[in-house]
Amino acid sequence: MASNRKGELFRDPKNGKIAGVCAGIADYFGWETWLVRIFAVSAVLLGAGWIILIYIAGWFILDRKPAQGVMKQDGSQSNASDAEQPKDDILDASIKVKTRIWQSGEPPKQAFYDIRRKYRKLEGQLRTMEEYVTSPQFTVSREINKL
Repeated sequence: MASNRKGELFRDPKNGKIAGVCAGIADYFGWETWLVRIFAVSAVLLGAGWIILIYIAGWFILDRKPAQGVMKQDGSQSNASDAEQPKDDILDASIKVKTRIWQSGEPPKQAFYDIRRKYRKLEGQLRTMEEYVTSPQFTVSREINKL
């Protein structure tokens, strides 16, 4: 979750609620966004009203986070919107489970769901291969290749 551009702080309105200042700070330090939000709201409620002024200043001063291009397998570059993988193609995605609630990663329930989807897709591929290997077409093809 940490930003690849070390030393640069951006607003992240895509992941933010109001202007993306808390999301940008969380991305910069590699923290969970909700922790930064809780800290900001708690500080305001506990009497640090100047946090609101800093937030508004950050809203106007910080630049938006630029869309980062991602290299495709064929060597071409695509935008971040193209980089989103389809729901079906979860075989290549690694599953990282949160061990603590503030760490980045998936909650266990989501991880188990993703693992189940991976298993079902692999099982479908295995069944397709088994059908082919046990078919007469495979036997004929193998005999022809032996010649």
